[in-house]
Amino acid sequence: MTARVGVVTFPGSLDDGDAARAVRIAGAQPVRLWHGDPELHGVDAVVLPGGFSYGDYLRCGAIARFAPVMETIVDAAAGGLPVLGICNGFQILCEAHLLPGALTRNQHLHFRNRDQILRIESAGTAWTNVFQPGQEVLIPVKNGEGCYVADPATLDALEAEGRVVARYVGVNPNGSQRDIAAITNPAGNVVGIMPHPEHAVEALTGPSLDGLGFFTSVLKHLVGAPA
Repeated sequence: MTARVGVVTFPGSLDDGDAARAVRIAGAQPVRLWHGDPELHGVDAVVLPGGFSYGDYLRCGAIARFAPVMETIVDAAAGGLPVLGICNGFQILCEAHLLPGALTRNQHLHFRNRDQILRIESAGTAWTNVFQPGQEVLIPVKNGEGCYVADPATLDALEAEGRVVARYVGVNPNGSQRDIAAITNPAGNVVGIMPHPEHAVEALTGPSLDGLGFFTSVLKHLVGAPA
């Protein structure tokens, strides 16, 4: 059967359509999920897309974490459901305490929109298993509040446990501590990434096809997951 991957739409979501297209290009069936509906409609994985959920009021992702759909996603993630948070989705995952740390205002106080080289540090997650550790990929980044921060103990734990998924290479576009671009939870099913892999899945519109691997990875993971 074709895997069903849910893509959540919040008020202010910007890249939900692109995320759904990336899911379809990867070979899965995208299922649109609504922030106000707690039902996940039988999906096998979930993507929290980029954008400006609830207008970024209070703090990026701070209101979205209380959406009815997020209550269900938090419970499902604890049970192993693969969840990918992209940009604003990463911020929501941190606000929901599915991932540690926070995303704060870019250190230079400017919005950054550029093609960014990343180094994959962990290929052991549900969303990165088709990559090789150390592989470099080219994926767009576009954020104003993408600076990843955490206390030193948390950063050391992420390093020691192999939970840094990707780092910025060359230029750090937002000042993230230890050049962190993506992290995962201990189980490897929840990944937050600040750059946008869904914008690097087609030769016509992206700087590469490197982002497609995040979406084909979850399909590979689902094939190998116990029934």
